[in-house]
Amino acid sequence: MNAKKATRKSAKSTTASGKKSKGFTAEEKAAMKERAKELKAEARRADGEKALLEQVAAMPKSDRAMAKRVHAIIKGSAPDLSPKTWYGMPAYAKDDKIVCFFQSADKFKSRYATLGFNDEAKLDKGSMWLTSFALKKLTAADEKKIAALVKKAVS
Repeated sequence: MNAKKATRKSAKSTTASGKKSKGFTAEEKAAMKERAKELKAEARRADGEKALLEQVAAMPKSDRAMAKRVHAIIKGSAPDLSPKTWYGMPAYAKDDKIVCFFQSADKFKSRYATLGFNDEAKLDKGSMWLTSFALKKLTAADEKKIAALVKKAVS
């Protein structure tokens, strides 16, 4: 029985080449930590996007169509932004800070929807700049403007 224990111990403490294993290297540990962070971020993003899409699905038809299109534009223009909800509105964050959001017209019984940018957005231009935009409908030109704004906001 002692021979079996010695064999088991030997198998656990040595590698295939017969050298004693010291466990993972510092580089391997760092890589595993990074991967764990990536998996957590992917899970948060998936959960955030699910919540965002649920909010969009609950919007009236005209707001819903616009919110879906804005969502697609933002995802295409800034894939690093994390979709989530913010005060019940679709929003997009960088490092857990909201960069931009979509507010449906129905949210506060307004005559237009709003695409807004928070102070995390890098839209600064001189001493005064726009941080929100009224949306009544989306044209191809509007979509290009939104894509450019979002790209600039995360640059």
